[in-house]
Amino acid sequence: MLGISTKKRSELPEIMDEFDFNGKELERVLKSIDQINAALGGHRVSINGIKKIIKPAVHSTFTIVDVGCGSGASLRKLAQWGEKQAIKLQFIGIDANPDCIQIAKKASKEFTNLSFQCMDVFSKKLHTLNVDVFISTLTFHHFKDEKLVQLLQVLQQQANIGIIINDLHRSKLAYVLFKLYGFFFIKSKIAKHDGLISILRGFKQQDFNNYAQQVSIKKHSLKWFWAFRYQWIIQNK
Repeated sequence: MLGISTKKRSELPEIMDEFDFNGKELERVLKSIDQINAALGGHRVSINGIKKIIKPAVHSTFTIVDVGCGSGASLRKLAQWGEKQAIKLQFIGIDANPDCIQIAKKASKEFTNLSFQCMDVFSKKLHTLNVDVFISTLTFHHFKDEKLVQLLQVLQQQANIGIIINDLHRSKLAYVLFKLYGFFFIKSKIAKHDGLISILRGFKQQDFNNYAQQVSIKKHSLKWFWAFRYQWIIQNK
């Protein structure tokens, strides 16, 4: 089908992987990615994960850190949901691109429980954060397997409760359907290009099992969501 292979994770580069990608073009691409994520049900995967992993308590405030927060759209949606549920949530978005952080801050001014920091997840700065739950939406596929395993080790050590990964199912059908979707609904050429590469860099069930084995993760669960999303939950408690 189209001469593509999904047997192994692709190592093709994405334009968005360049940390010096900035300005109005970055803002337009992030807006396009956010629209695609919302349209294809990405937010519900994260919200469902929060419901599973957090047990609300009257006097407890939970700190949720978004790894690779981009424009902060996922955190804003989670904050809106949390407010309706009367759950005390504090959110921190971290991203290695300083321009993403500025865009996220600008778009989140009305949210008092959201803050953002420019940070390399492999830096010592991460260890200064008191984190209950790490979440990551469409970020893990940007890492090659070796770095991904290293990142999981860091996050598992730091999280009080656990980790929620929301990312793409690597599938030929997903690739074809996204190409068709992009033809009709996506204006950004970069978003179209990176979206297709992202699918090829996505995951299959065995990938998650391999990571869990390498990191010695004992308690975890995997669930598939339409449209071609995996929710991987790792629980420390």
